[in-house]
Amino acid sequence: MALEVIGAGLGRNATFSTKFALEEIGFGPCYHMVEVFRTASRSIGLWQDVVDGKPDWDAIFDGYRSTTDYPACSYWRELADFYPDAKVVLTVRDPDSWFDSVSETIFAPRMMDSLKGSPVERFMAGTIFAPFGDKVRDRAFMTDWYKRRNDEVIATISDERLLVFHPKEGWEPLCSFLGADIPDKPFPRVNSRDELGAASDEKGGLPSDPAELEAFAGGYIASLKAKAFG
Repeated sequence: MALEVIGAGLGRNATFSTKFALEEIGFGPCYHMVEVFRTASRSIGLWQDVVDGKPDWDAIFDGYRSTTDYPACSYWRELADFYPDAKVVLTVRDPDSWFDSVSETIFAPRMMDSLKGSPVERFMAGTIFAPFGDKVRDRAFMTDWYKRRNDEVIATISDERLLVFHPKEGWEPLCSFLGADIPDKPFPRVNSRDELGAASDEKGGLPSDPAELEAFAGGYIASLKAKAFG
């Protein structure tokens, strides 16, 4: 199964809402960072191979029809080349709002510290943090990088292949772009910033053990999906 939709939007750009939306309109399963965690014992090694310059995209995305979120979004260019028939969806938001959100969740010290020395930290260092160096707390640097990075996606992917999208626009742009029927239900709204913050505060971060991480991720997906269409 080849990917049909590549989510180029960075993490904390409504990627969970987009995951559930794509699955609802027939482009599921959709690959998301939480899918890496849910299958950590298999997936982390495959992503480390990507970091080491030996990607096996078909193995990583076996059984999936679409992607969103990290780590796939870091490789939007490579995936667009590897899956030339796939369309690209770039979810966007205000750069300062994005910085606030990542700083309180996936880039938060408690989250990063909980993974130190683990295979998860190594793969995330390569797939997420490599462009930032020691600038991850520097608002001016990060927001400028965010804008330049999204501009590069827009300049690189052809207009007919790319949708620049914010979920507040609802179903119509996404469904029109992908040739799907509009569901008779609200567009999914996922407040994962609060959910992830609460979960990570309770645990002091994320579990670094792959088995524990898989159990956490499975429950996390289920809890968010139950609320997404409420």
